[in-house]
Amino acid sequence: MTSQTTPAPAPEQIRRAPKVLLHDHLDGGLRPGTIIELAQEVGYEALPETEADKLGIWFREAADSGSLPRYLETFAHTCAVMQTKDALFRVAAECAQDLAEDGVVYAEIRYAPEQHLERGLTLEEVVEAVNSGFREGERRAKASGHRIRVGALLTAMRHAARALEIAELANRYRDLGVVGFDIAGAEAGFPPTRHLDAFEYLKRENNHFTIHAGEAFGLPSIWQALQWCGADRLGHGVRIIDDIQIADDGTVKLGRLASYVRDKRIPLEMCPTSNLQTGAASSYADHPIGLLRRLHFRTTVNTDNRLMSGTSMSREFEHLVGAFGYTLDDMQWFTVNAMKSAFIPFDERLAMINDVIKPGYAELKSEWLFQQTASTSGSVD
Repeated sequence: MTSQTTPAPAPEQIRRAPKVLLHDHLDGGLRPGTIIELAQEVGYEALPETEADKLGIWFREAADSGSLPRYLETFAHTCAVMQTKDALFRVAAECAQDLAEDGVVYAEIRYAPEQHLERGLTLEEVVEAVNSGFREGERRAKASGHRIRVGALLTAMRHAARALEIAELANRYRDLGVVGFDIAGAEAGFPPTRHLDAFEYLKRENNHFTIHAGEAFGLPSIWQALQWCGADRLGHGVRIIDDIQIADDGTVKLGRLASYVRDKRIPLEMCPTSNLQTGAASSYADHPIGLLRRLHFRTTVNTDNRLMSGTSMSREFEHLVGAFGYTLDDMQWFTVNAMKSAFIPFDERLAMINDVIKPGYAELKSEWLFQQTASTSGSVD
């Protein structure tokens, strides 16, 4: 169900529209040129390509290959060059800059500190380097006429045994740039319940966390993330569609888990392009986000891994506009959903919605109305 107030926006309008990003991996969004330069600095010689354009293509093709080992190899390369304070600072600063230039006004970027210790950094040094990089990126964005606020999500790997340690780390750096916690990695064989001690700790500390769930493993993963662990948001959550039935006459029936997710307004961190790569959907037009939006689930639009998916927030919305005919009103709906679901205080979220997001979309809509009026009158003077 799309609004008819405004037409489908053009790519330039999509880029200029204020956007909110909740699900993006720091090690999945590096600039190819940066990877090459950092590899040279640390003597990393395993890159498959040494020219930026070719390396970017290699990452996208590897992610599209359908080969899990080749897909995982992409992250081995990015993490390999993110093992020093300077590298982490640079990658984080460029991340904030790139997002701001794409119209993102608020972002929560996740990364696993435990994956950046190979050259002797401590967990604390990793967090502080990334936080400093984000602040520098915000400053650079402001200097170039853009605004963005970036919060970090500290991720624990599902297959490892450091979740409680990372949760405690997230709590120590709370209000210092870290806004929450996450677990990531293969769902099958590594249920979130393996890390109940971390989630119980976070709940006792009244801290926020999201869980990668319902991307590949399905409804049991979602149920455990919500009912056993108490997740505030679902990373992906795309498989909630398995609990929704559509009859031949078009009648829609929600199962109890789907009803719970919708009734409780649990945010779904949807990543359309990434979901196509992992086989969660066969095309943008078939992606569950279309039905979930019509049914008023709290769906949000995200990038997941901008490098591996060759994407950006603007590209994600361009794909959805093409598939579903979404308008600026729909974009605003997704964006407000995301801002409502962010892990910063309520008054700060409300200020972003009322002072940044709504005025930004109102300006774009006013431009369209002016153009329509000018076109009807036959003059733009």
